[in-house]
Amino acid sequence: MANKILVIDDEEVVGESLRKTLKAEGYEIDIAHNGQEGLRKARMEHFDLIIVDLKMPDISGLDVIAKIKEEQPETMIVMITGYSTVDSATTALRTGAFDYLPKPFTPEEISSVVEKALETKERLAKEREEQAALRSLRHVEISTSGFDAKTPAAVAESVAQKVGVGKANASWFNLSVLGILAGVYIGFGAALATIIANDSAQFVGLGLSKFFTGAVFSVGLMLVVIAGAELFTGNNLIMASVLGGHTRVSKLLRNWIIVYIANFAGSILLAGIMYGSGLWKTGGMAVGAKALGIANAKVNIPFFEALFRGIGCNWLVCLAVWMMLSAREVGGKIWAAFFPIMAFVALGFEHCVANMYFIPMGIFLKGTDVVAKAGLDLTNLTWGGFVVDNLIPVTIGNIIGGSVFVGLLYWSVYQRTAGKKATAA
Repeated sequence: MANKILVIDDEEVVGESLRKTLKAEGYEIDIAHNGQEGLRKARMEHFDLIIVDLKMPDISGLDVIAKIKEEQPETMIVMITGYSTVDSATTALRTGAFDYLPKPFTPEEISSVVEKALETKERLAKEREEQAALRSLRHVEISTSGFDAKTPAAVAESVAQKVGVGKANASWFNLSVLGILAGVYIGFGAALATIIANDSAQFVGLGLSKFFTGAVFSVGLMLVVIAGAELFTGNNLIMASVLGGHTRVSKLLRNWIIVYIANFAGSILLAGIMYGSGLWKTGGMAVGAKALGIANAKVNIPFFEALFRGIGCNWLVCLAVWMMLSAREVGGKIWAAFFPIMAFVALGFEHCVANMYFIPMGIFLKGTDVVAKAGLDLTNLTWGGFVVDNLIPVTIGNIIGGSVFVGLLYWSVYQRTAGKKATAA
């Protein structure tokens, strides 16, 4: 296909001379007799090269070049003029012209300039294609290798200055709805973990049973972060925003209270659904017996043991959230959630929102035939035992683990001096 060239010149004799010369070279030529007409044609049709006169009655050739380059930066432009000066030549090239040719010129001179401009255009197009291909390949390599992640410093900045502030300023309605969803999502992980823990130890041993139980429980945090929800333990990281002066303590407490209550409501909702589903009868009520045993064990943990297990738990949970924020793709977020969450469950740490499902589920089952099958002393498995002996110490531990050992420490390393540096700058 022949290259298309637009000639913009108010001198009819010049236009026709260029048409004759360039058409003989095999180019397709169009003529515009003034600058405005040339701009109109350039906007309506694609041209590989535009030849424009410097001085025209309606608009300067320099203005024509500037407008075309603004709208079509890849278009090649050659300026011609009968009023050649060093200054005008320099200005034309600076504005975006490929070359500058004084009148009068010979057919050989214009043909040479046109050929050179079109060869350059083709070369630049190939270079752009190669660069685009390299960028695409680089993106694939980074994405598949799993190294496309934000640095710890970038995550610290995002948590302190953006994520935490957004959560602190969210409406009570959004926090309530998303908090209920988080309670349900963590409950899904807890319910699945109960099924796996039911009989896996007899097949793979205690250690691997704990590993598999923790592995399936990690689906809860994946749903919270990737699908979107508000989890009390993850929101302990808002402490970094408070320490950096980006939000107030009152807003942090408001978020924690609303989300904590909503998480509790969501967990109770799913526990009620699971109880009503009768799925606890699976395996001759073996699953129900396991759920009852998990709940009973939790309410009988000594206060300080429960507190320290809470610290360890949310240290790992907030690290999981931290790493999920560093990942740019869903696959990276899934793996970031998997290992820390698997670790806290396998280690036997305590998570207050998970316990909002585990323990109420056990309380619901106290009035069923599962009690006889479990053969446990359920004296302390009450709502009071749930709150006093488990929820209070575990919640305190979770706050310490997330707010202090992740939020505060990372803020102190990466963000403590950020405000001072910004002020100095």
